[in-house]
Amino acid sequence: MKSKIIITGGTGYIGSHTAVEFINEGLEVVIVDNLSNSDISVLDRIQSITDVAPTFENIDLTDRVKTTSFFERHKDASGVINFAAFKAVGESVQLPLQYYHNNLNILLNVMDCMDRFEIRNLIFSSSATVYGLPDSFPLTENSKTKKPTSPYGNTKKIGEEVIEDFSKVAKNFKAISLRYFNPIGAHSSGDLGETPTGVPNNLMPFITQTALGKREELKIFGKDYDTIDGTAIRDYIHVVDLAKAHVMAFQRLMKNEAKENFEIFNIGTGIGYSVLDVIASFEKTTKQKLNYSFVDRRSGDVPVLYASTAKAKKELGWNPKLTLDDMTKSSWEWEVKKNIL
Repeated sequence: MKSKIIITGGTGYIGSHTAVEFINEGLEVVIVDNLSNSDISVLDRIQSITDVAPTFENIDLTDRVKTTSFFERHKDASGVINFAAFKAVGESVQLPLQYYHNNLNILLNVMDCMDRFEIRNLIFSSSATVYGLPDSFPLTENSKTKKPTSPYGNTKKIGEEVIEDFSKVAKNFKAISLRYFNPIGAHSSGDLGETPTGVPNNLMPFITQTALGKREELKIFGKDYDTIDGTAIRDYIHVVDLAKAHVMAFQRLMKNEAKENFEIFNIGTGIGYSVLDVIASFEKTTKQKLNYSFVDRRSGDVPVLYASTAKAKKELGWNPKLTLDDMTKSSWEWEVKKNIL
């Protein structure tokens, strides 16, 4: 029997790439999204890559009644990948109530429906922000989680706690939390990539939009961090490598290979790159010169974050294959192609 997978937030950046990978594996994909930070055209892009049109429903998952009705229609699903959430660190500092309301209510509604309709496998879109201000690197899954520096990060930390508590008492329920580091890049077809609405909150689309002339200059938040060049260091992971990690995590659940009811895996490359490293890679791979300046640090940001991915490699059999140059080059190809079409 062909497995059905529900992908919440599936028209978003990571969700859409993950939908492609699941379709390529032969699964039936059902996307539910309210299009608050994505565009309906993403569905056509997914189809152009896979030759399959995923089922789509436009629903705000904070609406309990509509969410319940949706799950009743798709109660034959084998599992849920939960991406649906507000995701901007800086914005969450300014709008904490909106972030707590949206991200936590979505998770609670989704899990309540999973319980009601006996859908037993969940993959949670988490974040390295749950580590707060770390004491040492690289971060392992056993590194202590601290109070995150932003409400966004705190919604992910609370979300993991909700899932862990539920997994202790729910019958046959299993969940995997994937703690992402910094996804960038685009699909090799050039048909799918990051398309933020309004002013980008993440580094890579700001770089590509600046190079294209849509933004006057790139503002780098902080040049006085205690790092090799004064700019913040992050573990950048290609979005396609990240998407493939979801497939392997789901296979682990379906094959009953999970060692605990709730498991956690870091998803990164294990390499820390500074903002200036990313700019240097972009300028090298694209031959584009960037106009940038330095501004004050952004509230909620931490100086350094990079992962140990040994556990994901050992337990999931997952290994990132794409380099920083692949990430910056594919991001630019996507930006150029979407603005030509």
